[in-house]
This record gives sequence, C-alpha cells and structure tokens, in this order.
Amino acid sequence: MSVLLKLLNGYLLQNIKQPMLDKQYMKKLHTSFHAYASVRRDVIKVAGDALHHAKRAIFDMHRDDMKAAAAKLKQSEGLLKALQKKHKNHPAMKSEGAYRAAVEEYVEASLFHQFVTRGSIGKVAAFSVEEEVFLAGMCDVPGELYRYAIRAASRGNKKTVEDCEKMSSEIIGSLIEFDLTKYLRTKFDQAKQAHQKLEIVIYELSMRA
Repeated sequence: MSVLLKLLNGYLLQNIKQPMLDKQYMKKLHTSFHAYASVRRDVIKVAGDALHHAKRAIFDMHRDDMKAAAAKLKQSEGLLKALQKKHKNHPAMKSEGAYRAAVEEYVEASLFHQFVTRGSIGKVAAFSVEEEVFLAGMCDVPGELYRYAIRAASRGNKKTVEDCEKMSSEIIGSLIEFDLTKYLRTKFDQAKQAHQKLEIVIYELSMRA
C-alpha cells in the first residue's frame, strides 16, 4: 500500500500544472512601468515649459530685446538641466518626444542668440545634447535668419541681411556633408528653402542699389 501511495504522490507531483507565466517578473515589470509613467508625466510638463521659454526667447530676439531673450534662454536651460539631473536613472527620458522637442527648440534659440549677439555660432555647451537633436535645431536656424533679415531689410540694414545670408550659407554648407535621412532630411530641406528665400532678399536689395 505504501508503495502505491508513493507512486501516486510522485505522479501527482510530476503532473501538477506549473504557472505558465512568470508572475514575479510581471510584478516587477508592472512596478517599473508605472514608475516610469510618473517620470514621463513630469518630463512632458517641464519640457513643455522649457519649450515655451525658448520660443519666447526667439520672439524677443526678433524684437531686439536681447536682455529678455537671454533671461528666457536661461529659464529654458535651467529646466532642461534639472530634468536631466532629476531623471538621470531613466535614460529613456531622452527619447520622449516632448523632451526632444524642447531641447531642439532650445538649440535653435541658443544658436540664433549666438549669431545675433556675436555674429557666429558654435556648440551648445550648457548641458548634454544628442547629436541628432542638435542637428535638428540647427536646421531651424536659417528660418530665423530669414525672418531676421526681412526685418533688417525693412530698415535698410543691408549689412545685417548680408550677414544673415552668409551665416545661413555656412550652415547649409556644413549640413550638406551629413547623410541626413527621415526627420532630419525633412528639416534640412526646410533649411534650404529658407536659405533660398534669403538669397532672393539679397538679390532684391542689390536691384534697389
């Protein structure tokens, strides 16, 4: 009888269904997912504010209010730096659309500010910027140069228009060396269109001379 019981117990142990899903792993995944959801909400909120300040900085630059522009750039920079520090353990943050859009706008505003204040542009050193995001922001600068040149032309400031066209030309000449695809290719095409408009402004000014 004891032999039969042992055989039965052995059979039952072998045939009891084990869970097909690793519930411990799923629990860990659930915790991680909801923790990042909280991070994502914070990133969207703060990045939105940073983007707004960068846009306002560009607006101020077109009004020649460099003091206000610098202050708003500093606000945008501070928010983005704080995000990087706060969520340094969540590298996925840098892939969030809201964050990338804010950094791209900041790069555009920062480079444009460099041009209008010192006549040249270079790297953005305030915090870490992904190469693709930097290039996207740079692609937007010729559009701002075109707008700035139009205002200068209306005031008869030919030198500023020429400086804008020269800067735009250098940006296009630099970007053309990159093998840009997808989103960056679209941005580059927009940059070229803005540059072509600048060339027309230069031509029209030369016809008036």
